[in-house]
Amino acid sequence: MRKFVYVILFVFIFSIFVLPFSYSATQEYMWSSLSDITVTTSTPVASTNNLELESGSAILIEQNSGKVLYEHNPHEKLRPASVTKIMTILLIMEALDSGKIALTDKIPCTENAASMGGSQIWLDVREELTVDEMLKAICVVSSNDCTVAMAEYLEGSTSSFVEKMNAKAKELGMNDTCFKNCHGLDEDGHVTSSYDISLMSRELLINHPNITKYTTIWMDSLRGGKSQLVNTNRLIRNYKGATGLKTGSTSLALYNLSASATRDDLSLIAVIMKAPTPKVRFSEAEKLLDYGFSNYSYKSFANSGDVLKSVYVNKGVNSNVNLVFETPLRYSIKKR
Repeated sequence: MRKFVYVILFVFIFSIFVLPFSYSATQEYMWSSLSDITVTTSTPVASTNNLELESGSAILIEQNSGKVLYEHNPHEKLRPASVTKIMTILLIMEALDSGKIALTDKIPCTENAASMGGSQIWLDVREELTVDEMLKAICVVSSNDCTVAMAEYLEGSTSSFVEKMNAKAKELGMNDTCFKNCHGLDEDGHVTSSYDISLMSRELLINHPNITKYTTIWMDSLRGGKSQLVNTNRLIRNYKGATGLKTGSTSLALYNLSASATRDDLSLIAVIMKAPTPKVRFSEAEKLLDYGFSNYSYKSFANSGDVLKSVYVNKGVNSNVNLVFETPLRYSIKKR
């Protein structure tokens, strides 16, 4: 642990006293190049399946930094099933944040949405639900009809929405991914990897943390209590610190899960793909999360706005400039 502190201090000292300072009109320099730094020991990422996972693919990452803590066939292209909806939810949340839609907006149900099979709440073309209710149905019971209704409302058609999904996947570096639909029902060529699922899960949780208002619901209802909802992710009820995120299963994809949890400021995302049974899906997600919480801890070195040092500026408009952290400096370390 001590040697990592030395490394960080060395970088600070080097940057302060060796790198040249020449500022003309500012009194503060925002120090951001070391934010969200991840410091670990020389122990390599576990990639030999020493946890003896039965699932076809799996990955564990630290949420804030994206650091991979464990991986097993992380880039194998597999069918994601309803874990696909993480990307759909991400685009809905972006639309909310941009003001394109509001939680109170009422969303109509088209014939196409009403005809969806698989998980659904049996939308009727004569009814409308709010965006808030749609999100609840999608996150808690993986409603395909609500997913399609939202996609059509946002982009005019599911095909246009899927184009936007793939564009976002490319932006996030999801190079193993090709989306063919917005819901995850089996379709040839509709594939992703556990690594890519961890990327979009992290994007959703970091930039839209309010989504956990929905993903942590265990039981709820819609339509004035007439439609009961029970979360498909049993970890929400049984795993300490669980924050989400999304289940998925079909006869071809088998059983998938992106599971997120936070304990003692350490946030983890565990992805399981192609588990042979629902029981294995949940038990192996727990095994990954337990591995992370047992072997890693999370430390904060500086907060946003903290002044590192006041430095003299030669020939500047101001004689001194403050080095200020633009974002928090934090890191995960492997426990000894």
